[in-house]
Amino acid sequence: MKRLTSLSVLKRLKQKNIKIFTTLDFQRIFNINYESSKKTLLRYTKAGLFVKAKKGLYFLADDSPSDFEIANRLYQPSYISFETALSFYDIIPETIFEITSVTPRVSRDFVVSNLKFSYKKMKKEYFFGYTSIKTEGKTVLVAEPEKALIDFLYFVSLKKRKMSYERIDLKRIKKQKLIRYSKCFKDKKIIKLTRELYD
Repeated sequence: MKRLTSLSVLKRLKQKNIKIFTTLDFQRIFNINYESSKKTLLRYTKAGLFVKAKKGLYFLADDSPSDFEIANRLYQPSYISFETALSFYDIIPETIFEITSVTPRVSRDFVVSNLKFSYKKMKKEYFFGYTSIKTEGKTVLVAEPEKALIDFLYFVSLKKRKMSYERIDLKRIKKQKLIRYSKCFKDKKIIKLTRELYD
């Protein structure tokens, strides 16, 4: 096998607009076997060309993907929600220093380049209400504004989040959609919390 040079690797990845990839992705892109893919990734990660996000997942060091794209790829299936999405939509004023997502899998935390990526488990029937958003030329999955707020209220009902009504800008929320989503949880506490937002 012809040895892949750093320049040829970077050129091919940038031509394809690929910033984050698995070992298997790399194997397919460069038409090499799996072991060669692993060894090449290890070599260029040590050289500082790539950053290892987790076992088998890498991204470009000098042209890294957005935090949202990393979040979607780190732990699948998942979509960005809670305070991260609420801040993204300017529903709450805070700048968020942690990327929080919903997953139907076991809750997990990762730290990548000093940024925490947190995944909160919710039942499969609650894994809905997200949309595709384009960021930096890539499609990422983010909760709709109303679902991000309902996800947050669900965790308030579980006493895993604290409610601060004055922080929330309800002008950016569709009330009827919020109420409809709250009823999908079939939980009186969530319906009550939703109604209290407008009291």
